[in-house]
Amino acid sequence: MKKKVIIFITLILAITLGWATRPTTAHAADDSLVRVQKKGTLVMGTSPDYPPYEFQATVHGKSKIVGMDVAVGEKIAKGLGVKLKVKSMSFDSLLVALQTGKVDMVISGMNPTPARKKNVDFTHLYYQGGYSIVVNKSEKGLYHDKDSFKGKTIGAQTGSTMYNESKKQTTDTKVKGMTSVSDLILALQSHKIAGVAMEKPSAQAYVANNKQLAMIPSHFDLSASDTSAAVAFKKGSTALVAAANKSVDQIRKQDLVNQDYLPAAGKYLKTNTVNTSMWHYWKAFLTGIEYTLIITVCSVFFGFILGVILSLARMLHGGVVKTLIRWLATAYVEFIRGTPMMVQVMFVYFGLGLIVNLPALTSGIIAISLNSGAYVAEYIRGGINSVDDGQTEAARSLGMTSGATMRFVILPQALKNIWPSLGNEFITLIKDSSIVSIIGVSELIFQSNIVRSDTYRGVAPIAVIMVLYFIMTFTASRILNHFERSMQHD
Repeated sequence: MKKKVIIFITLILAITLGWATRPTTAHAADDSLVRVQKKGTLVMGTSPDYPPYEFQATVHGKSKIVGMDVAVGEKIAKGLGVKLKVKSMSFDSLLVALQTGKVDMVISGMNPTPARKKNVDFTHLYYQGGYSIVVNKSEKGLYHDKDSFKGKTIGAQTGSTMYNESKKQTTDTKVKGMTSVSDLILALQSHKIAGVAMEKPSAQAYVANNKQLAMIPSHFDLSASDTSAAVAFKKGSTALVAAANKSVDQIRKQDLVNQDYLPAAGKYLKTNTVNTSMWHYWKAFLTGIEYTLIITVCSVFFGFILGVILSLARMLHGGVVKTLIRWLATAYVEFIRGTPMMVQVMFVYFGLGLIVNLPALTSGIIAISLNSGAYVAEYIRGGINSVDDGQTEAARSLGMTSGATMRFVILPQALKNIWPSLGNEFITLIKDSSIVSIIGVSELIFQSNIVRSDTYRGVAPIAVIMVLYFIMTFTASRILNHFERSMQHD
């Protein structure tokens, strides 16, 4: 029997590996342009924490992604005769989203490096920039360029050209990567790092809107690297790239970036800093609370159902089929508990995106539910095992079936025993829901990053969400304790 199980699992792994490693060559017939025009929208992926390229601004009371890159995207969409839809996510997830079909193009100040060109197609260049280093104004006299940071730590956005060049062209300097530029600025102001390497327009934007910061030249040797920006499309999208190039060529010919797009972005930057109080952004925090609670409640509900199924499956005995089900349930629980939730979230969103295009919120709920189910299964299994065997014997002696015994006798008592553990799982999920911000779900962490990008204030938004998380977890804890006391009185 064990041999059959091993053969079965080997077959499944072989099929999975064959699917995962299948070649990703383009179809003979390129229908990329037709598909975009048929659906009527062009989905643009970006990381809105890089002003003036892309950032969040409050427009007519609503948060909106703006910047020169968004203007480039609107120009391309107009040229294709479709509407632009902007999707926000972390910078290092953009190309994965492009390859898995979550977005149609990526515009995020991205350099068309040789390594990236192997995996995606780029348009002609729409902007040529340079690099600078942002430091604390009080320490400006200590640093002059990249060679001044020996023995210090310099930061750069993970996955960016500046991150790679900082590692290559600095000596005795530690390079720290973060997915968000606003996180890097916060690390700079809290003296966790000594400087932040970024593109010159973005450096100018941060310095102009934060009097505590200053900018110094980087003096990086950029002869061997590309400091320009281009639009990325999925590999093999020849027709779509050719159509987009028509708009990009017009942008370069008319110098629209310098003449129109950058000045417009500057106006939004000034608007953002008119009112930087946290109360001004109460709608953003309220939206974050709403999504956090939706994710938590849905994940607890589905996670509990999955946990019951898994726990019962793990307690099956006898027969090949039951043994196989028990083995699969055990393998699932061990695998889920042995892998990080962040990886699971990214796999559901990007990995399953190759099969079905799930929205970010749905993907987040599914991933967290699957994760929670594995832990709940162990809580329930422990609770069932804690019920005295005499309860089962008494129920069976009364003529109850095994299913009825489990449903009406064992599970209610087990639930009472594991209620504190289930309550702890609920509290944990409120906090763990923050992980889905990496795929662009607008929960509290995501909204706090928006506020930080809007206001250039690093600590205040974090303090606000800390208080909000405490209020939610404390309230939930009190409610759960009330039900626990009611159970004790039964």
